[in-house]
Amino acid sequence: MGRLPIRRRAIVWACIGALFVTATPFAQAQVYRWVDEEGVTHLSSEKPPPGVKAERLDIPGTSKRSSSSTARRSSGSTGSTAAPAASPAQVAQREELLGSLRTRECVVALEALERKTSGAEPTDATEIRRLKQTAELNCSQDPVRRREQEAMAAKLRVANSPACAAARNQLADMMAPDATVPREQLRAQQSFVDQHCTSPVR
Repeated sequence: MGRLPIRRRAIVWACIGALFVTATPFAQAQVYRWVDEEGVTHLSSEKPPPGVKAERLDIPGTSKRSSSSTARRSSGSTGSTAAPAASPAQVAQREELLGSLRTRECVVALEALERKTSGAEPTDATEIRRLKQTAELNCSQDPVRRREQEAMAAKLRVANSPACAAARNQLADMMAPDATVPREQLRAQQSFVDQHCTSPVR
């Protein structure tokens, strides 16, 4: 194929540059999640180490643009370029998502750790170590926030208890089409489940 005229080449490069500029705000709007060899879950806005397979969680509303811009950069770029900065709104969204995911991992780990070290379940040293590492990595270092996470873990422990499993089953039976349960009783059972047997994390 012959060389393009200088003017046309300039137009083509200008268009390519415009694509990079419009893709820039979406480039760092992802959160990465991966599990290491010890089974510990990692969450970060930075890409994992080379060779580590990670799940990429896109900020809502940016996945199409971010994936297409990544494809353009990897196919059309020959040199190393600095990662473009995310917009303030995307940084806030990303930090909120990271915080939510880390809280979930923390709460689940704390609840399992309490259950497995209280004698309620057989204890496995490797699993205990993994849970401690997960909690250390994801739980907040702020004392106030840490107490909130521990309270959530206690609530999760109750929600996972046999008593709550029975309460949810009873509510399901009371809501069956052929059930003839007084409305007040049904409302009281629903209120109990909502207040005591609902997981604080999803």
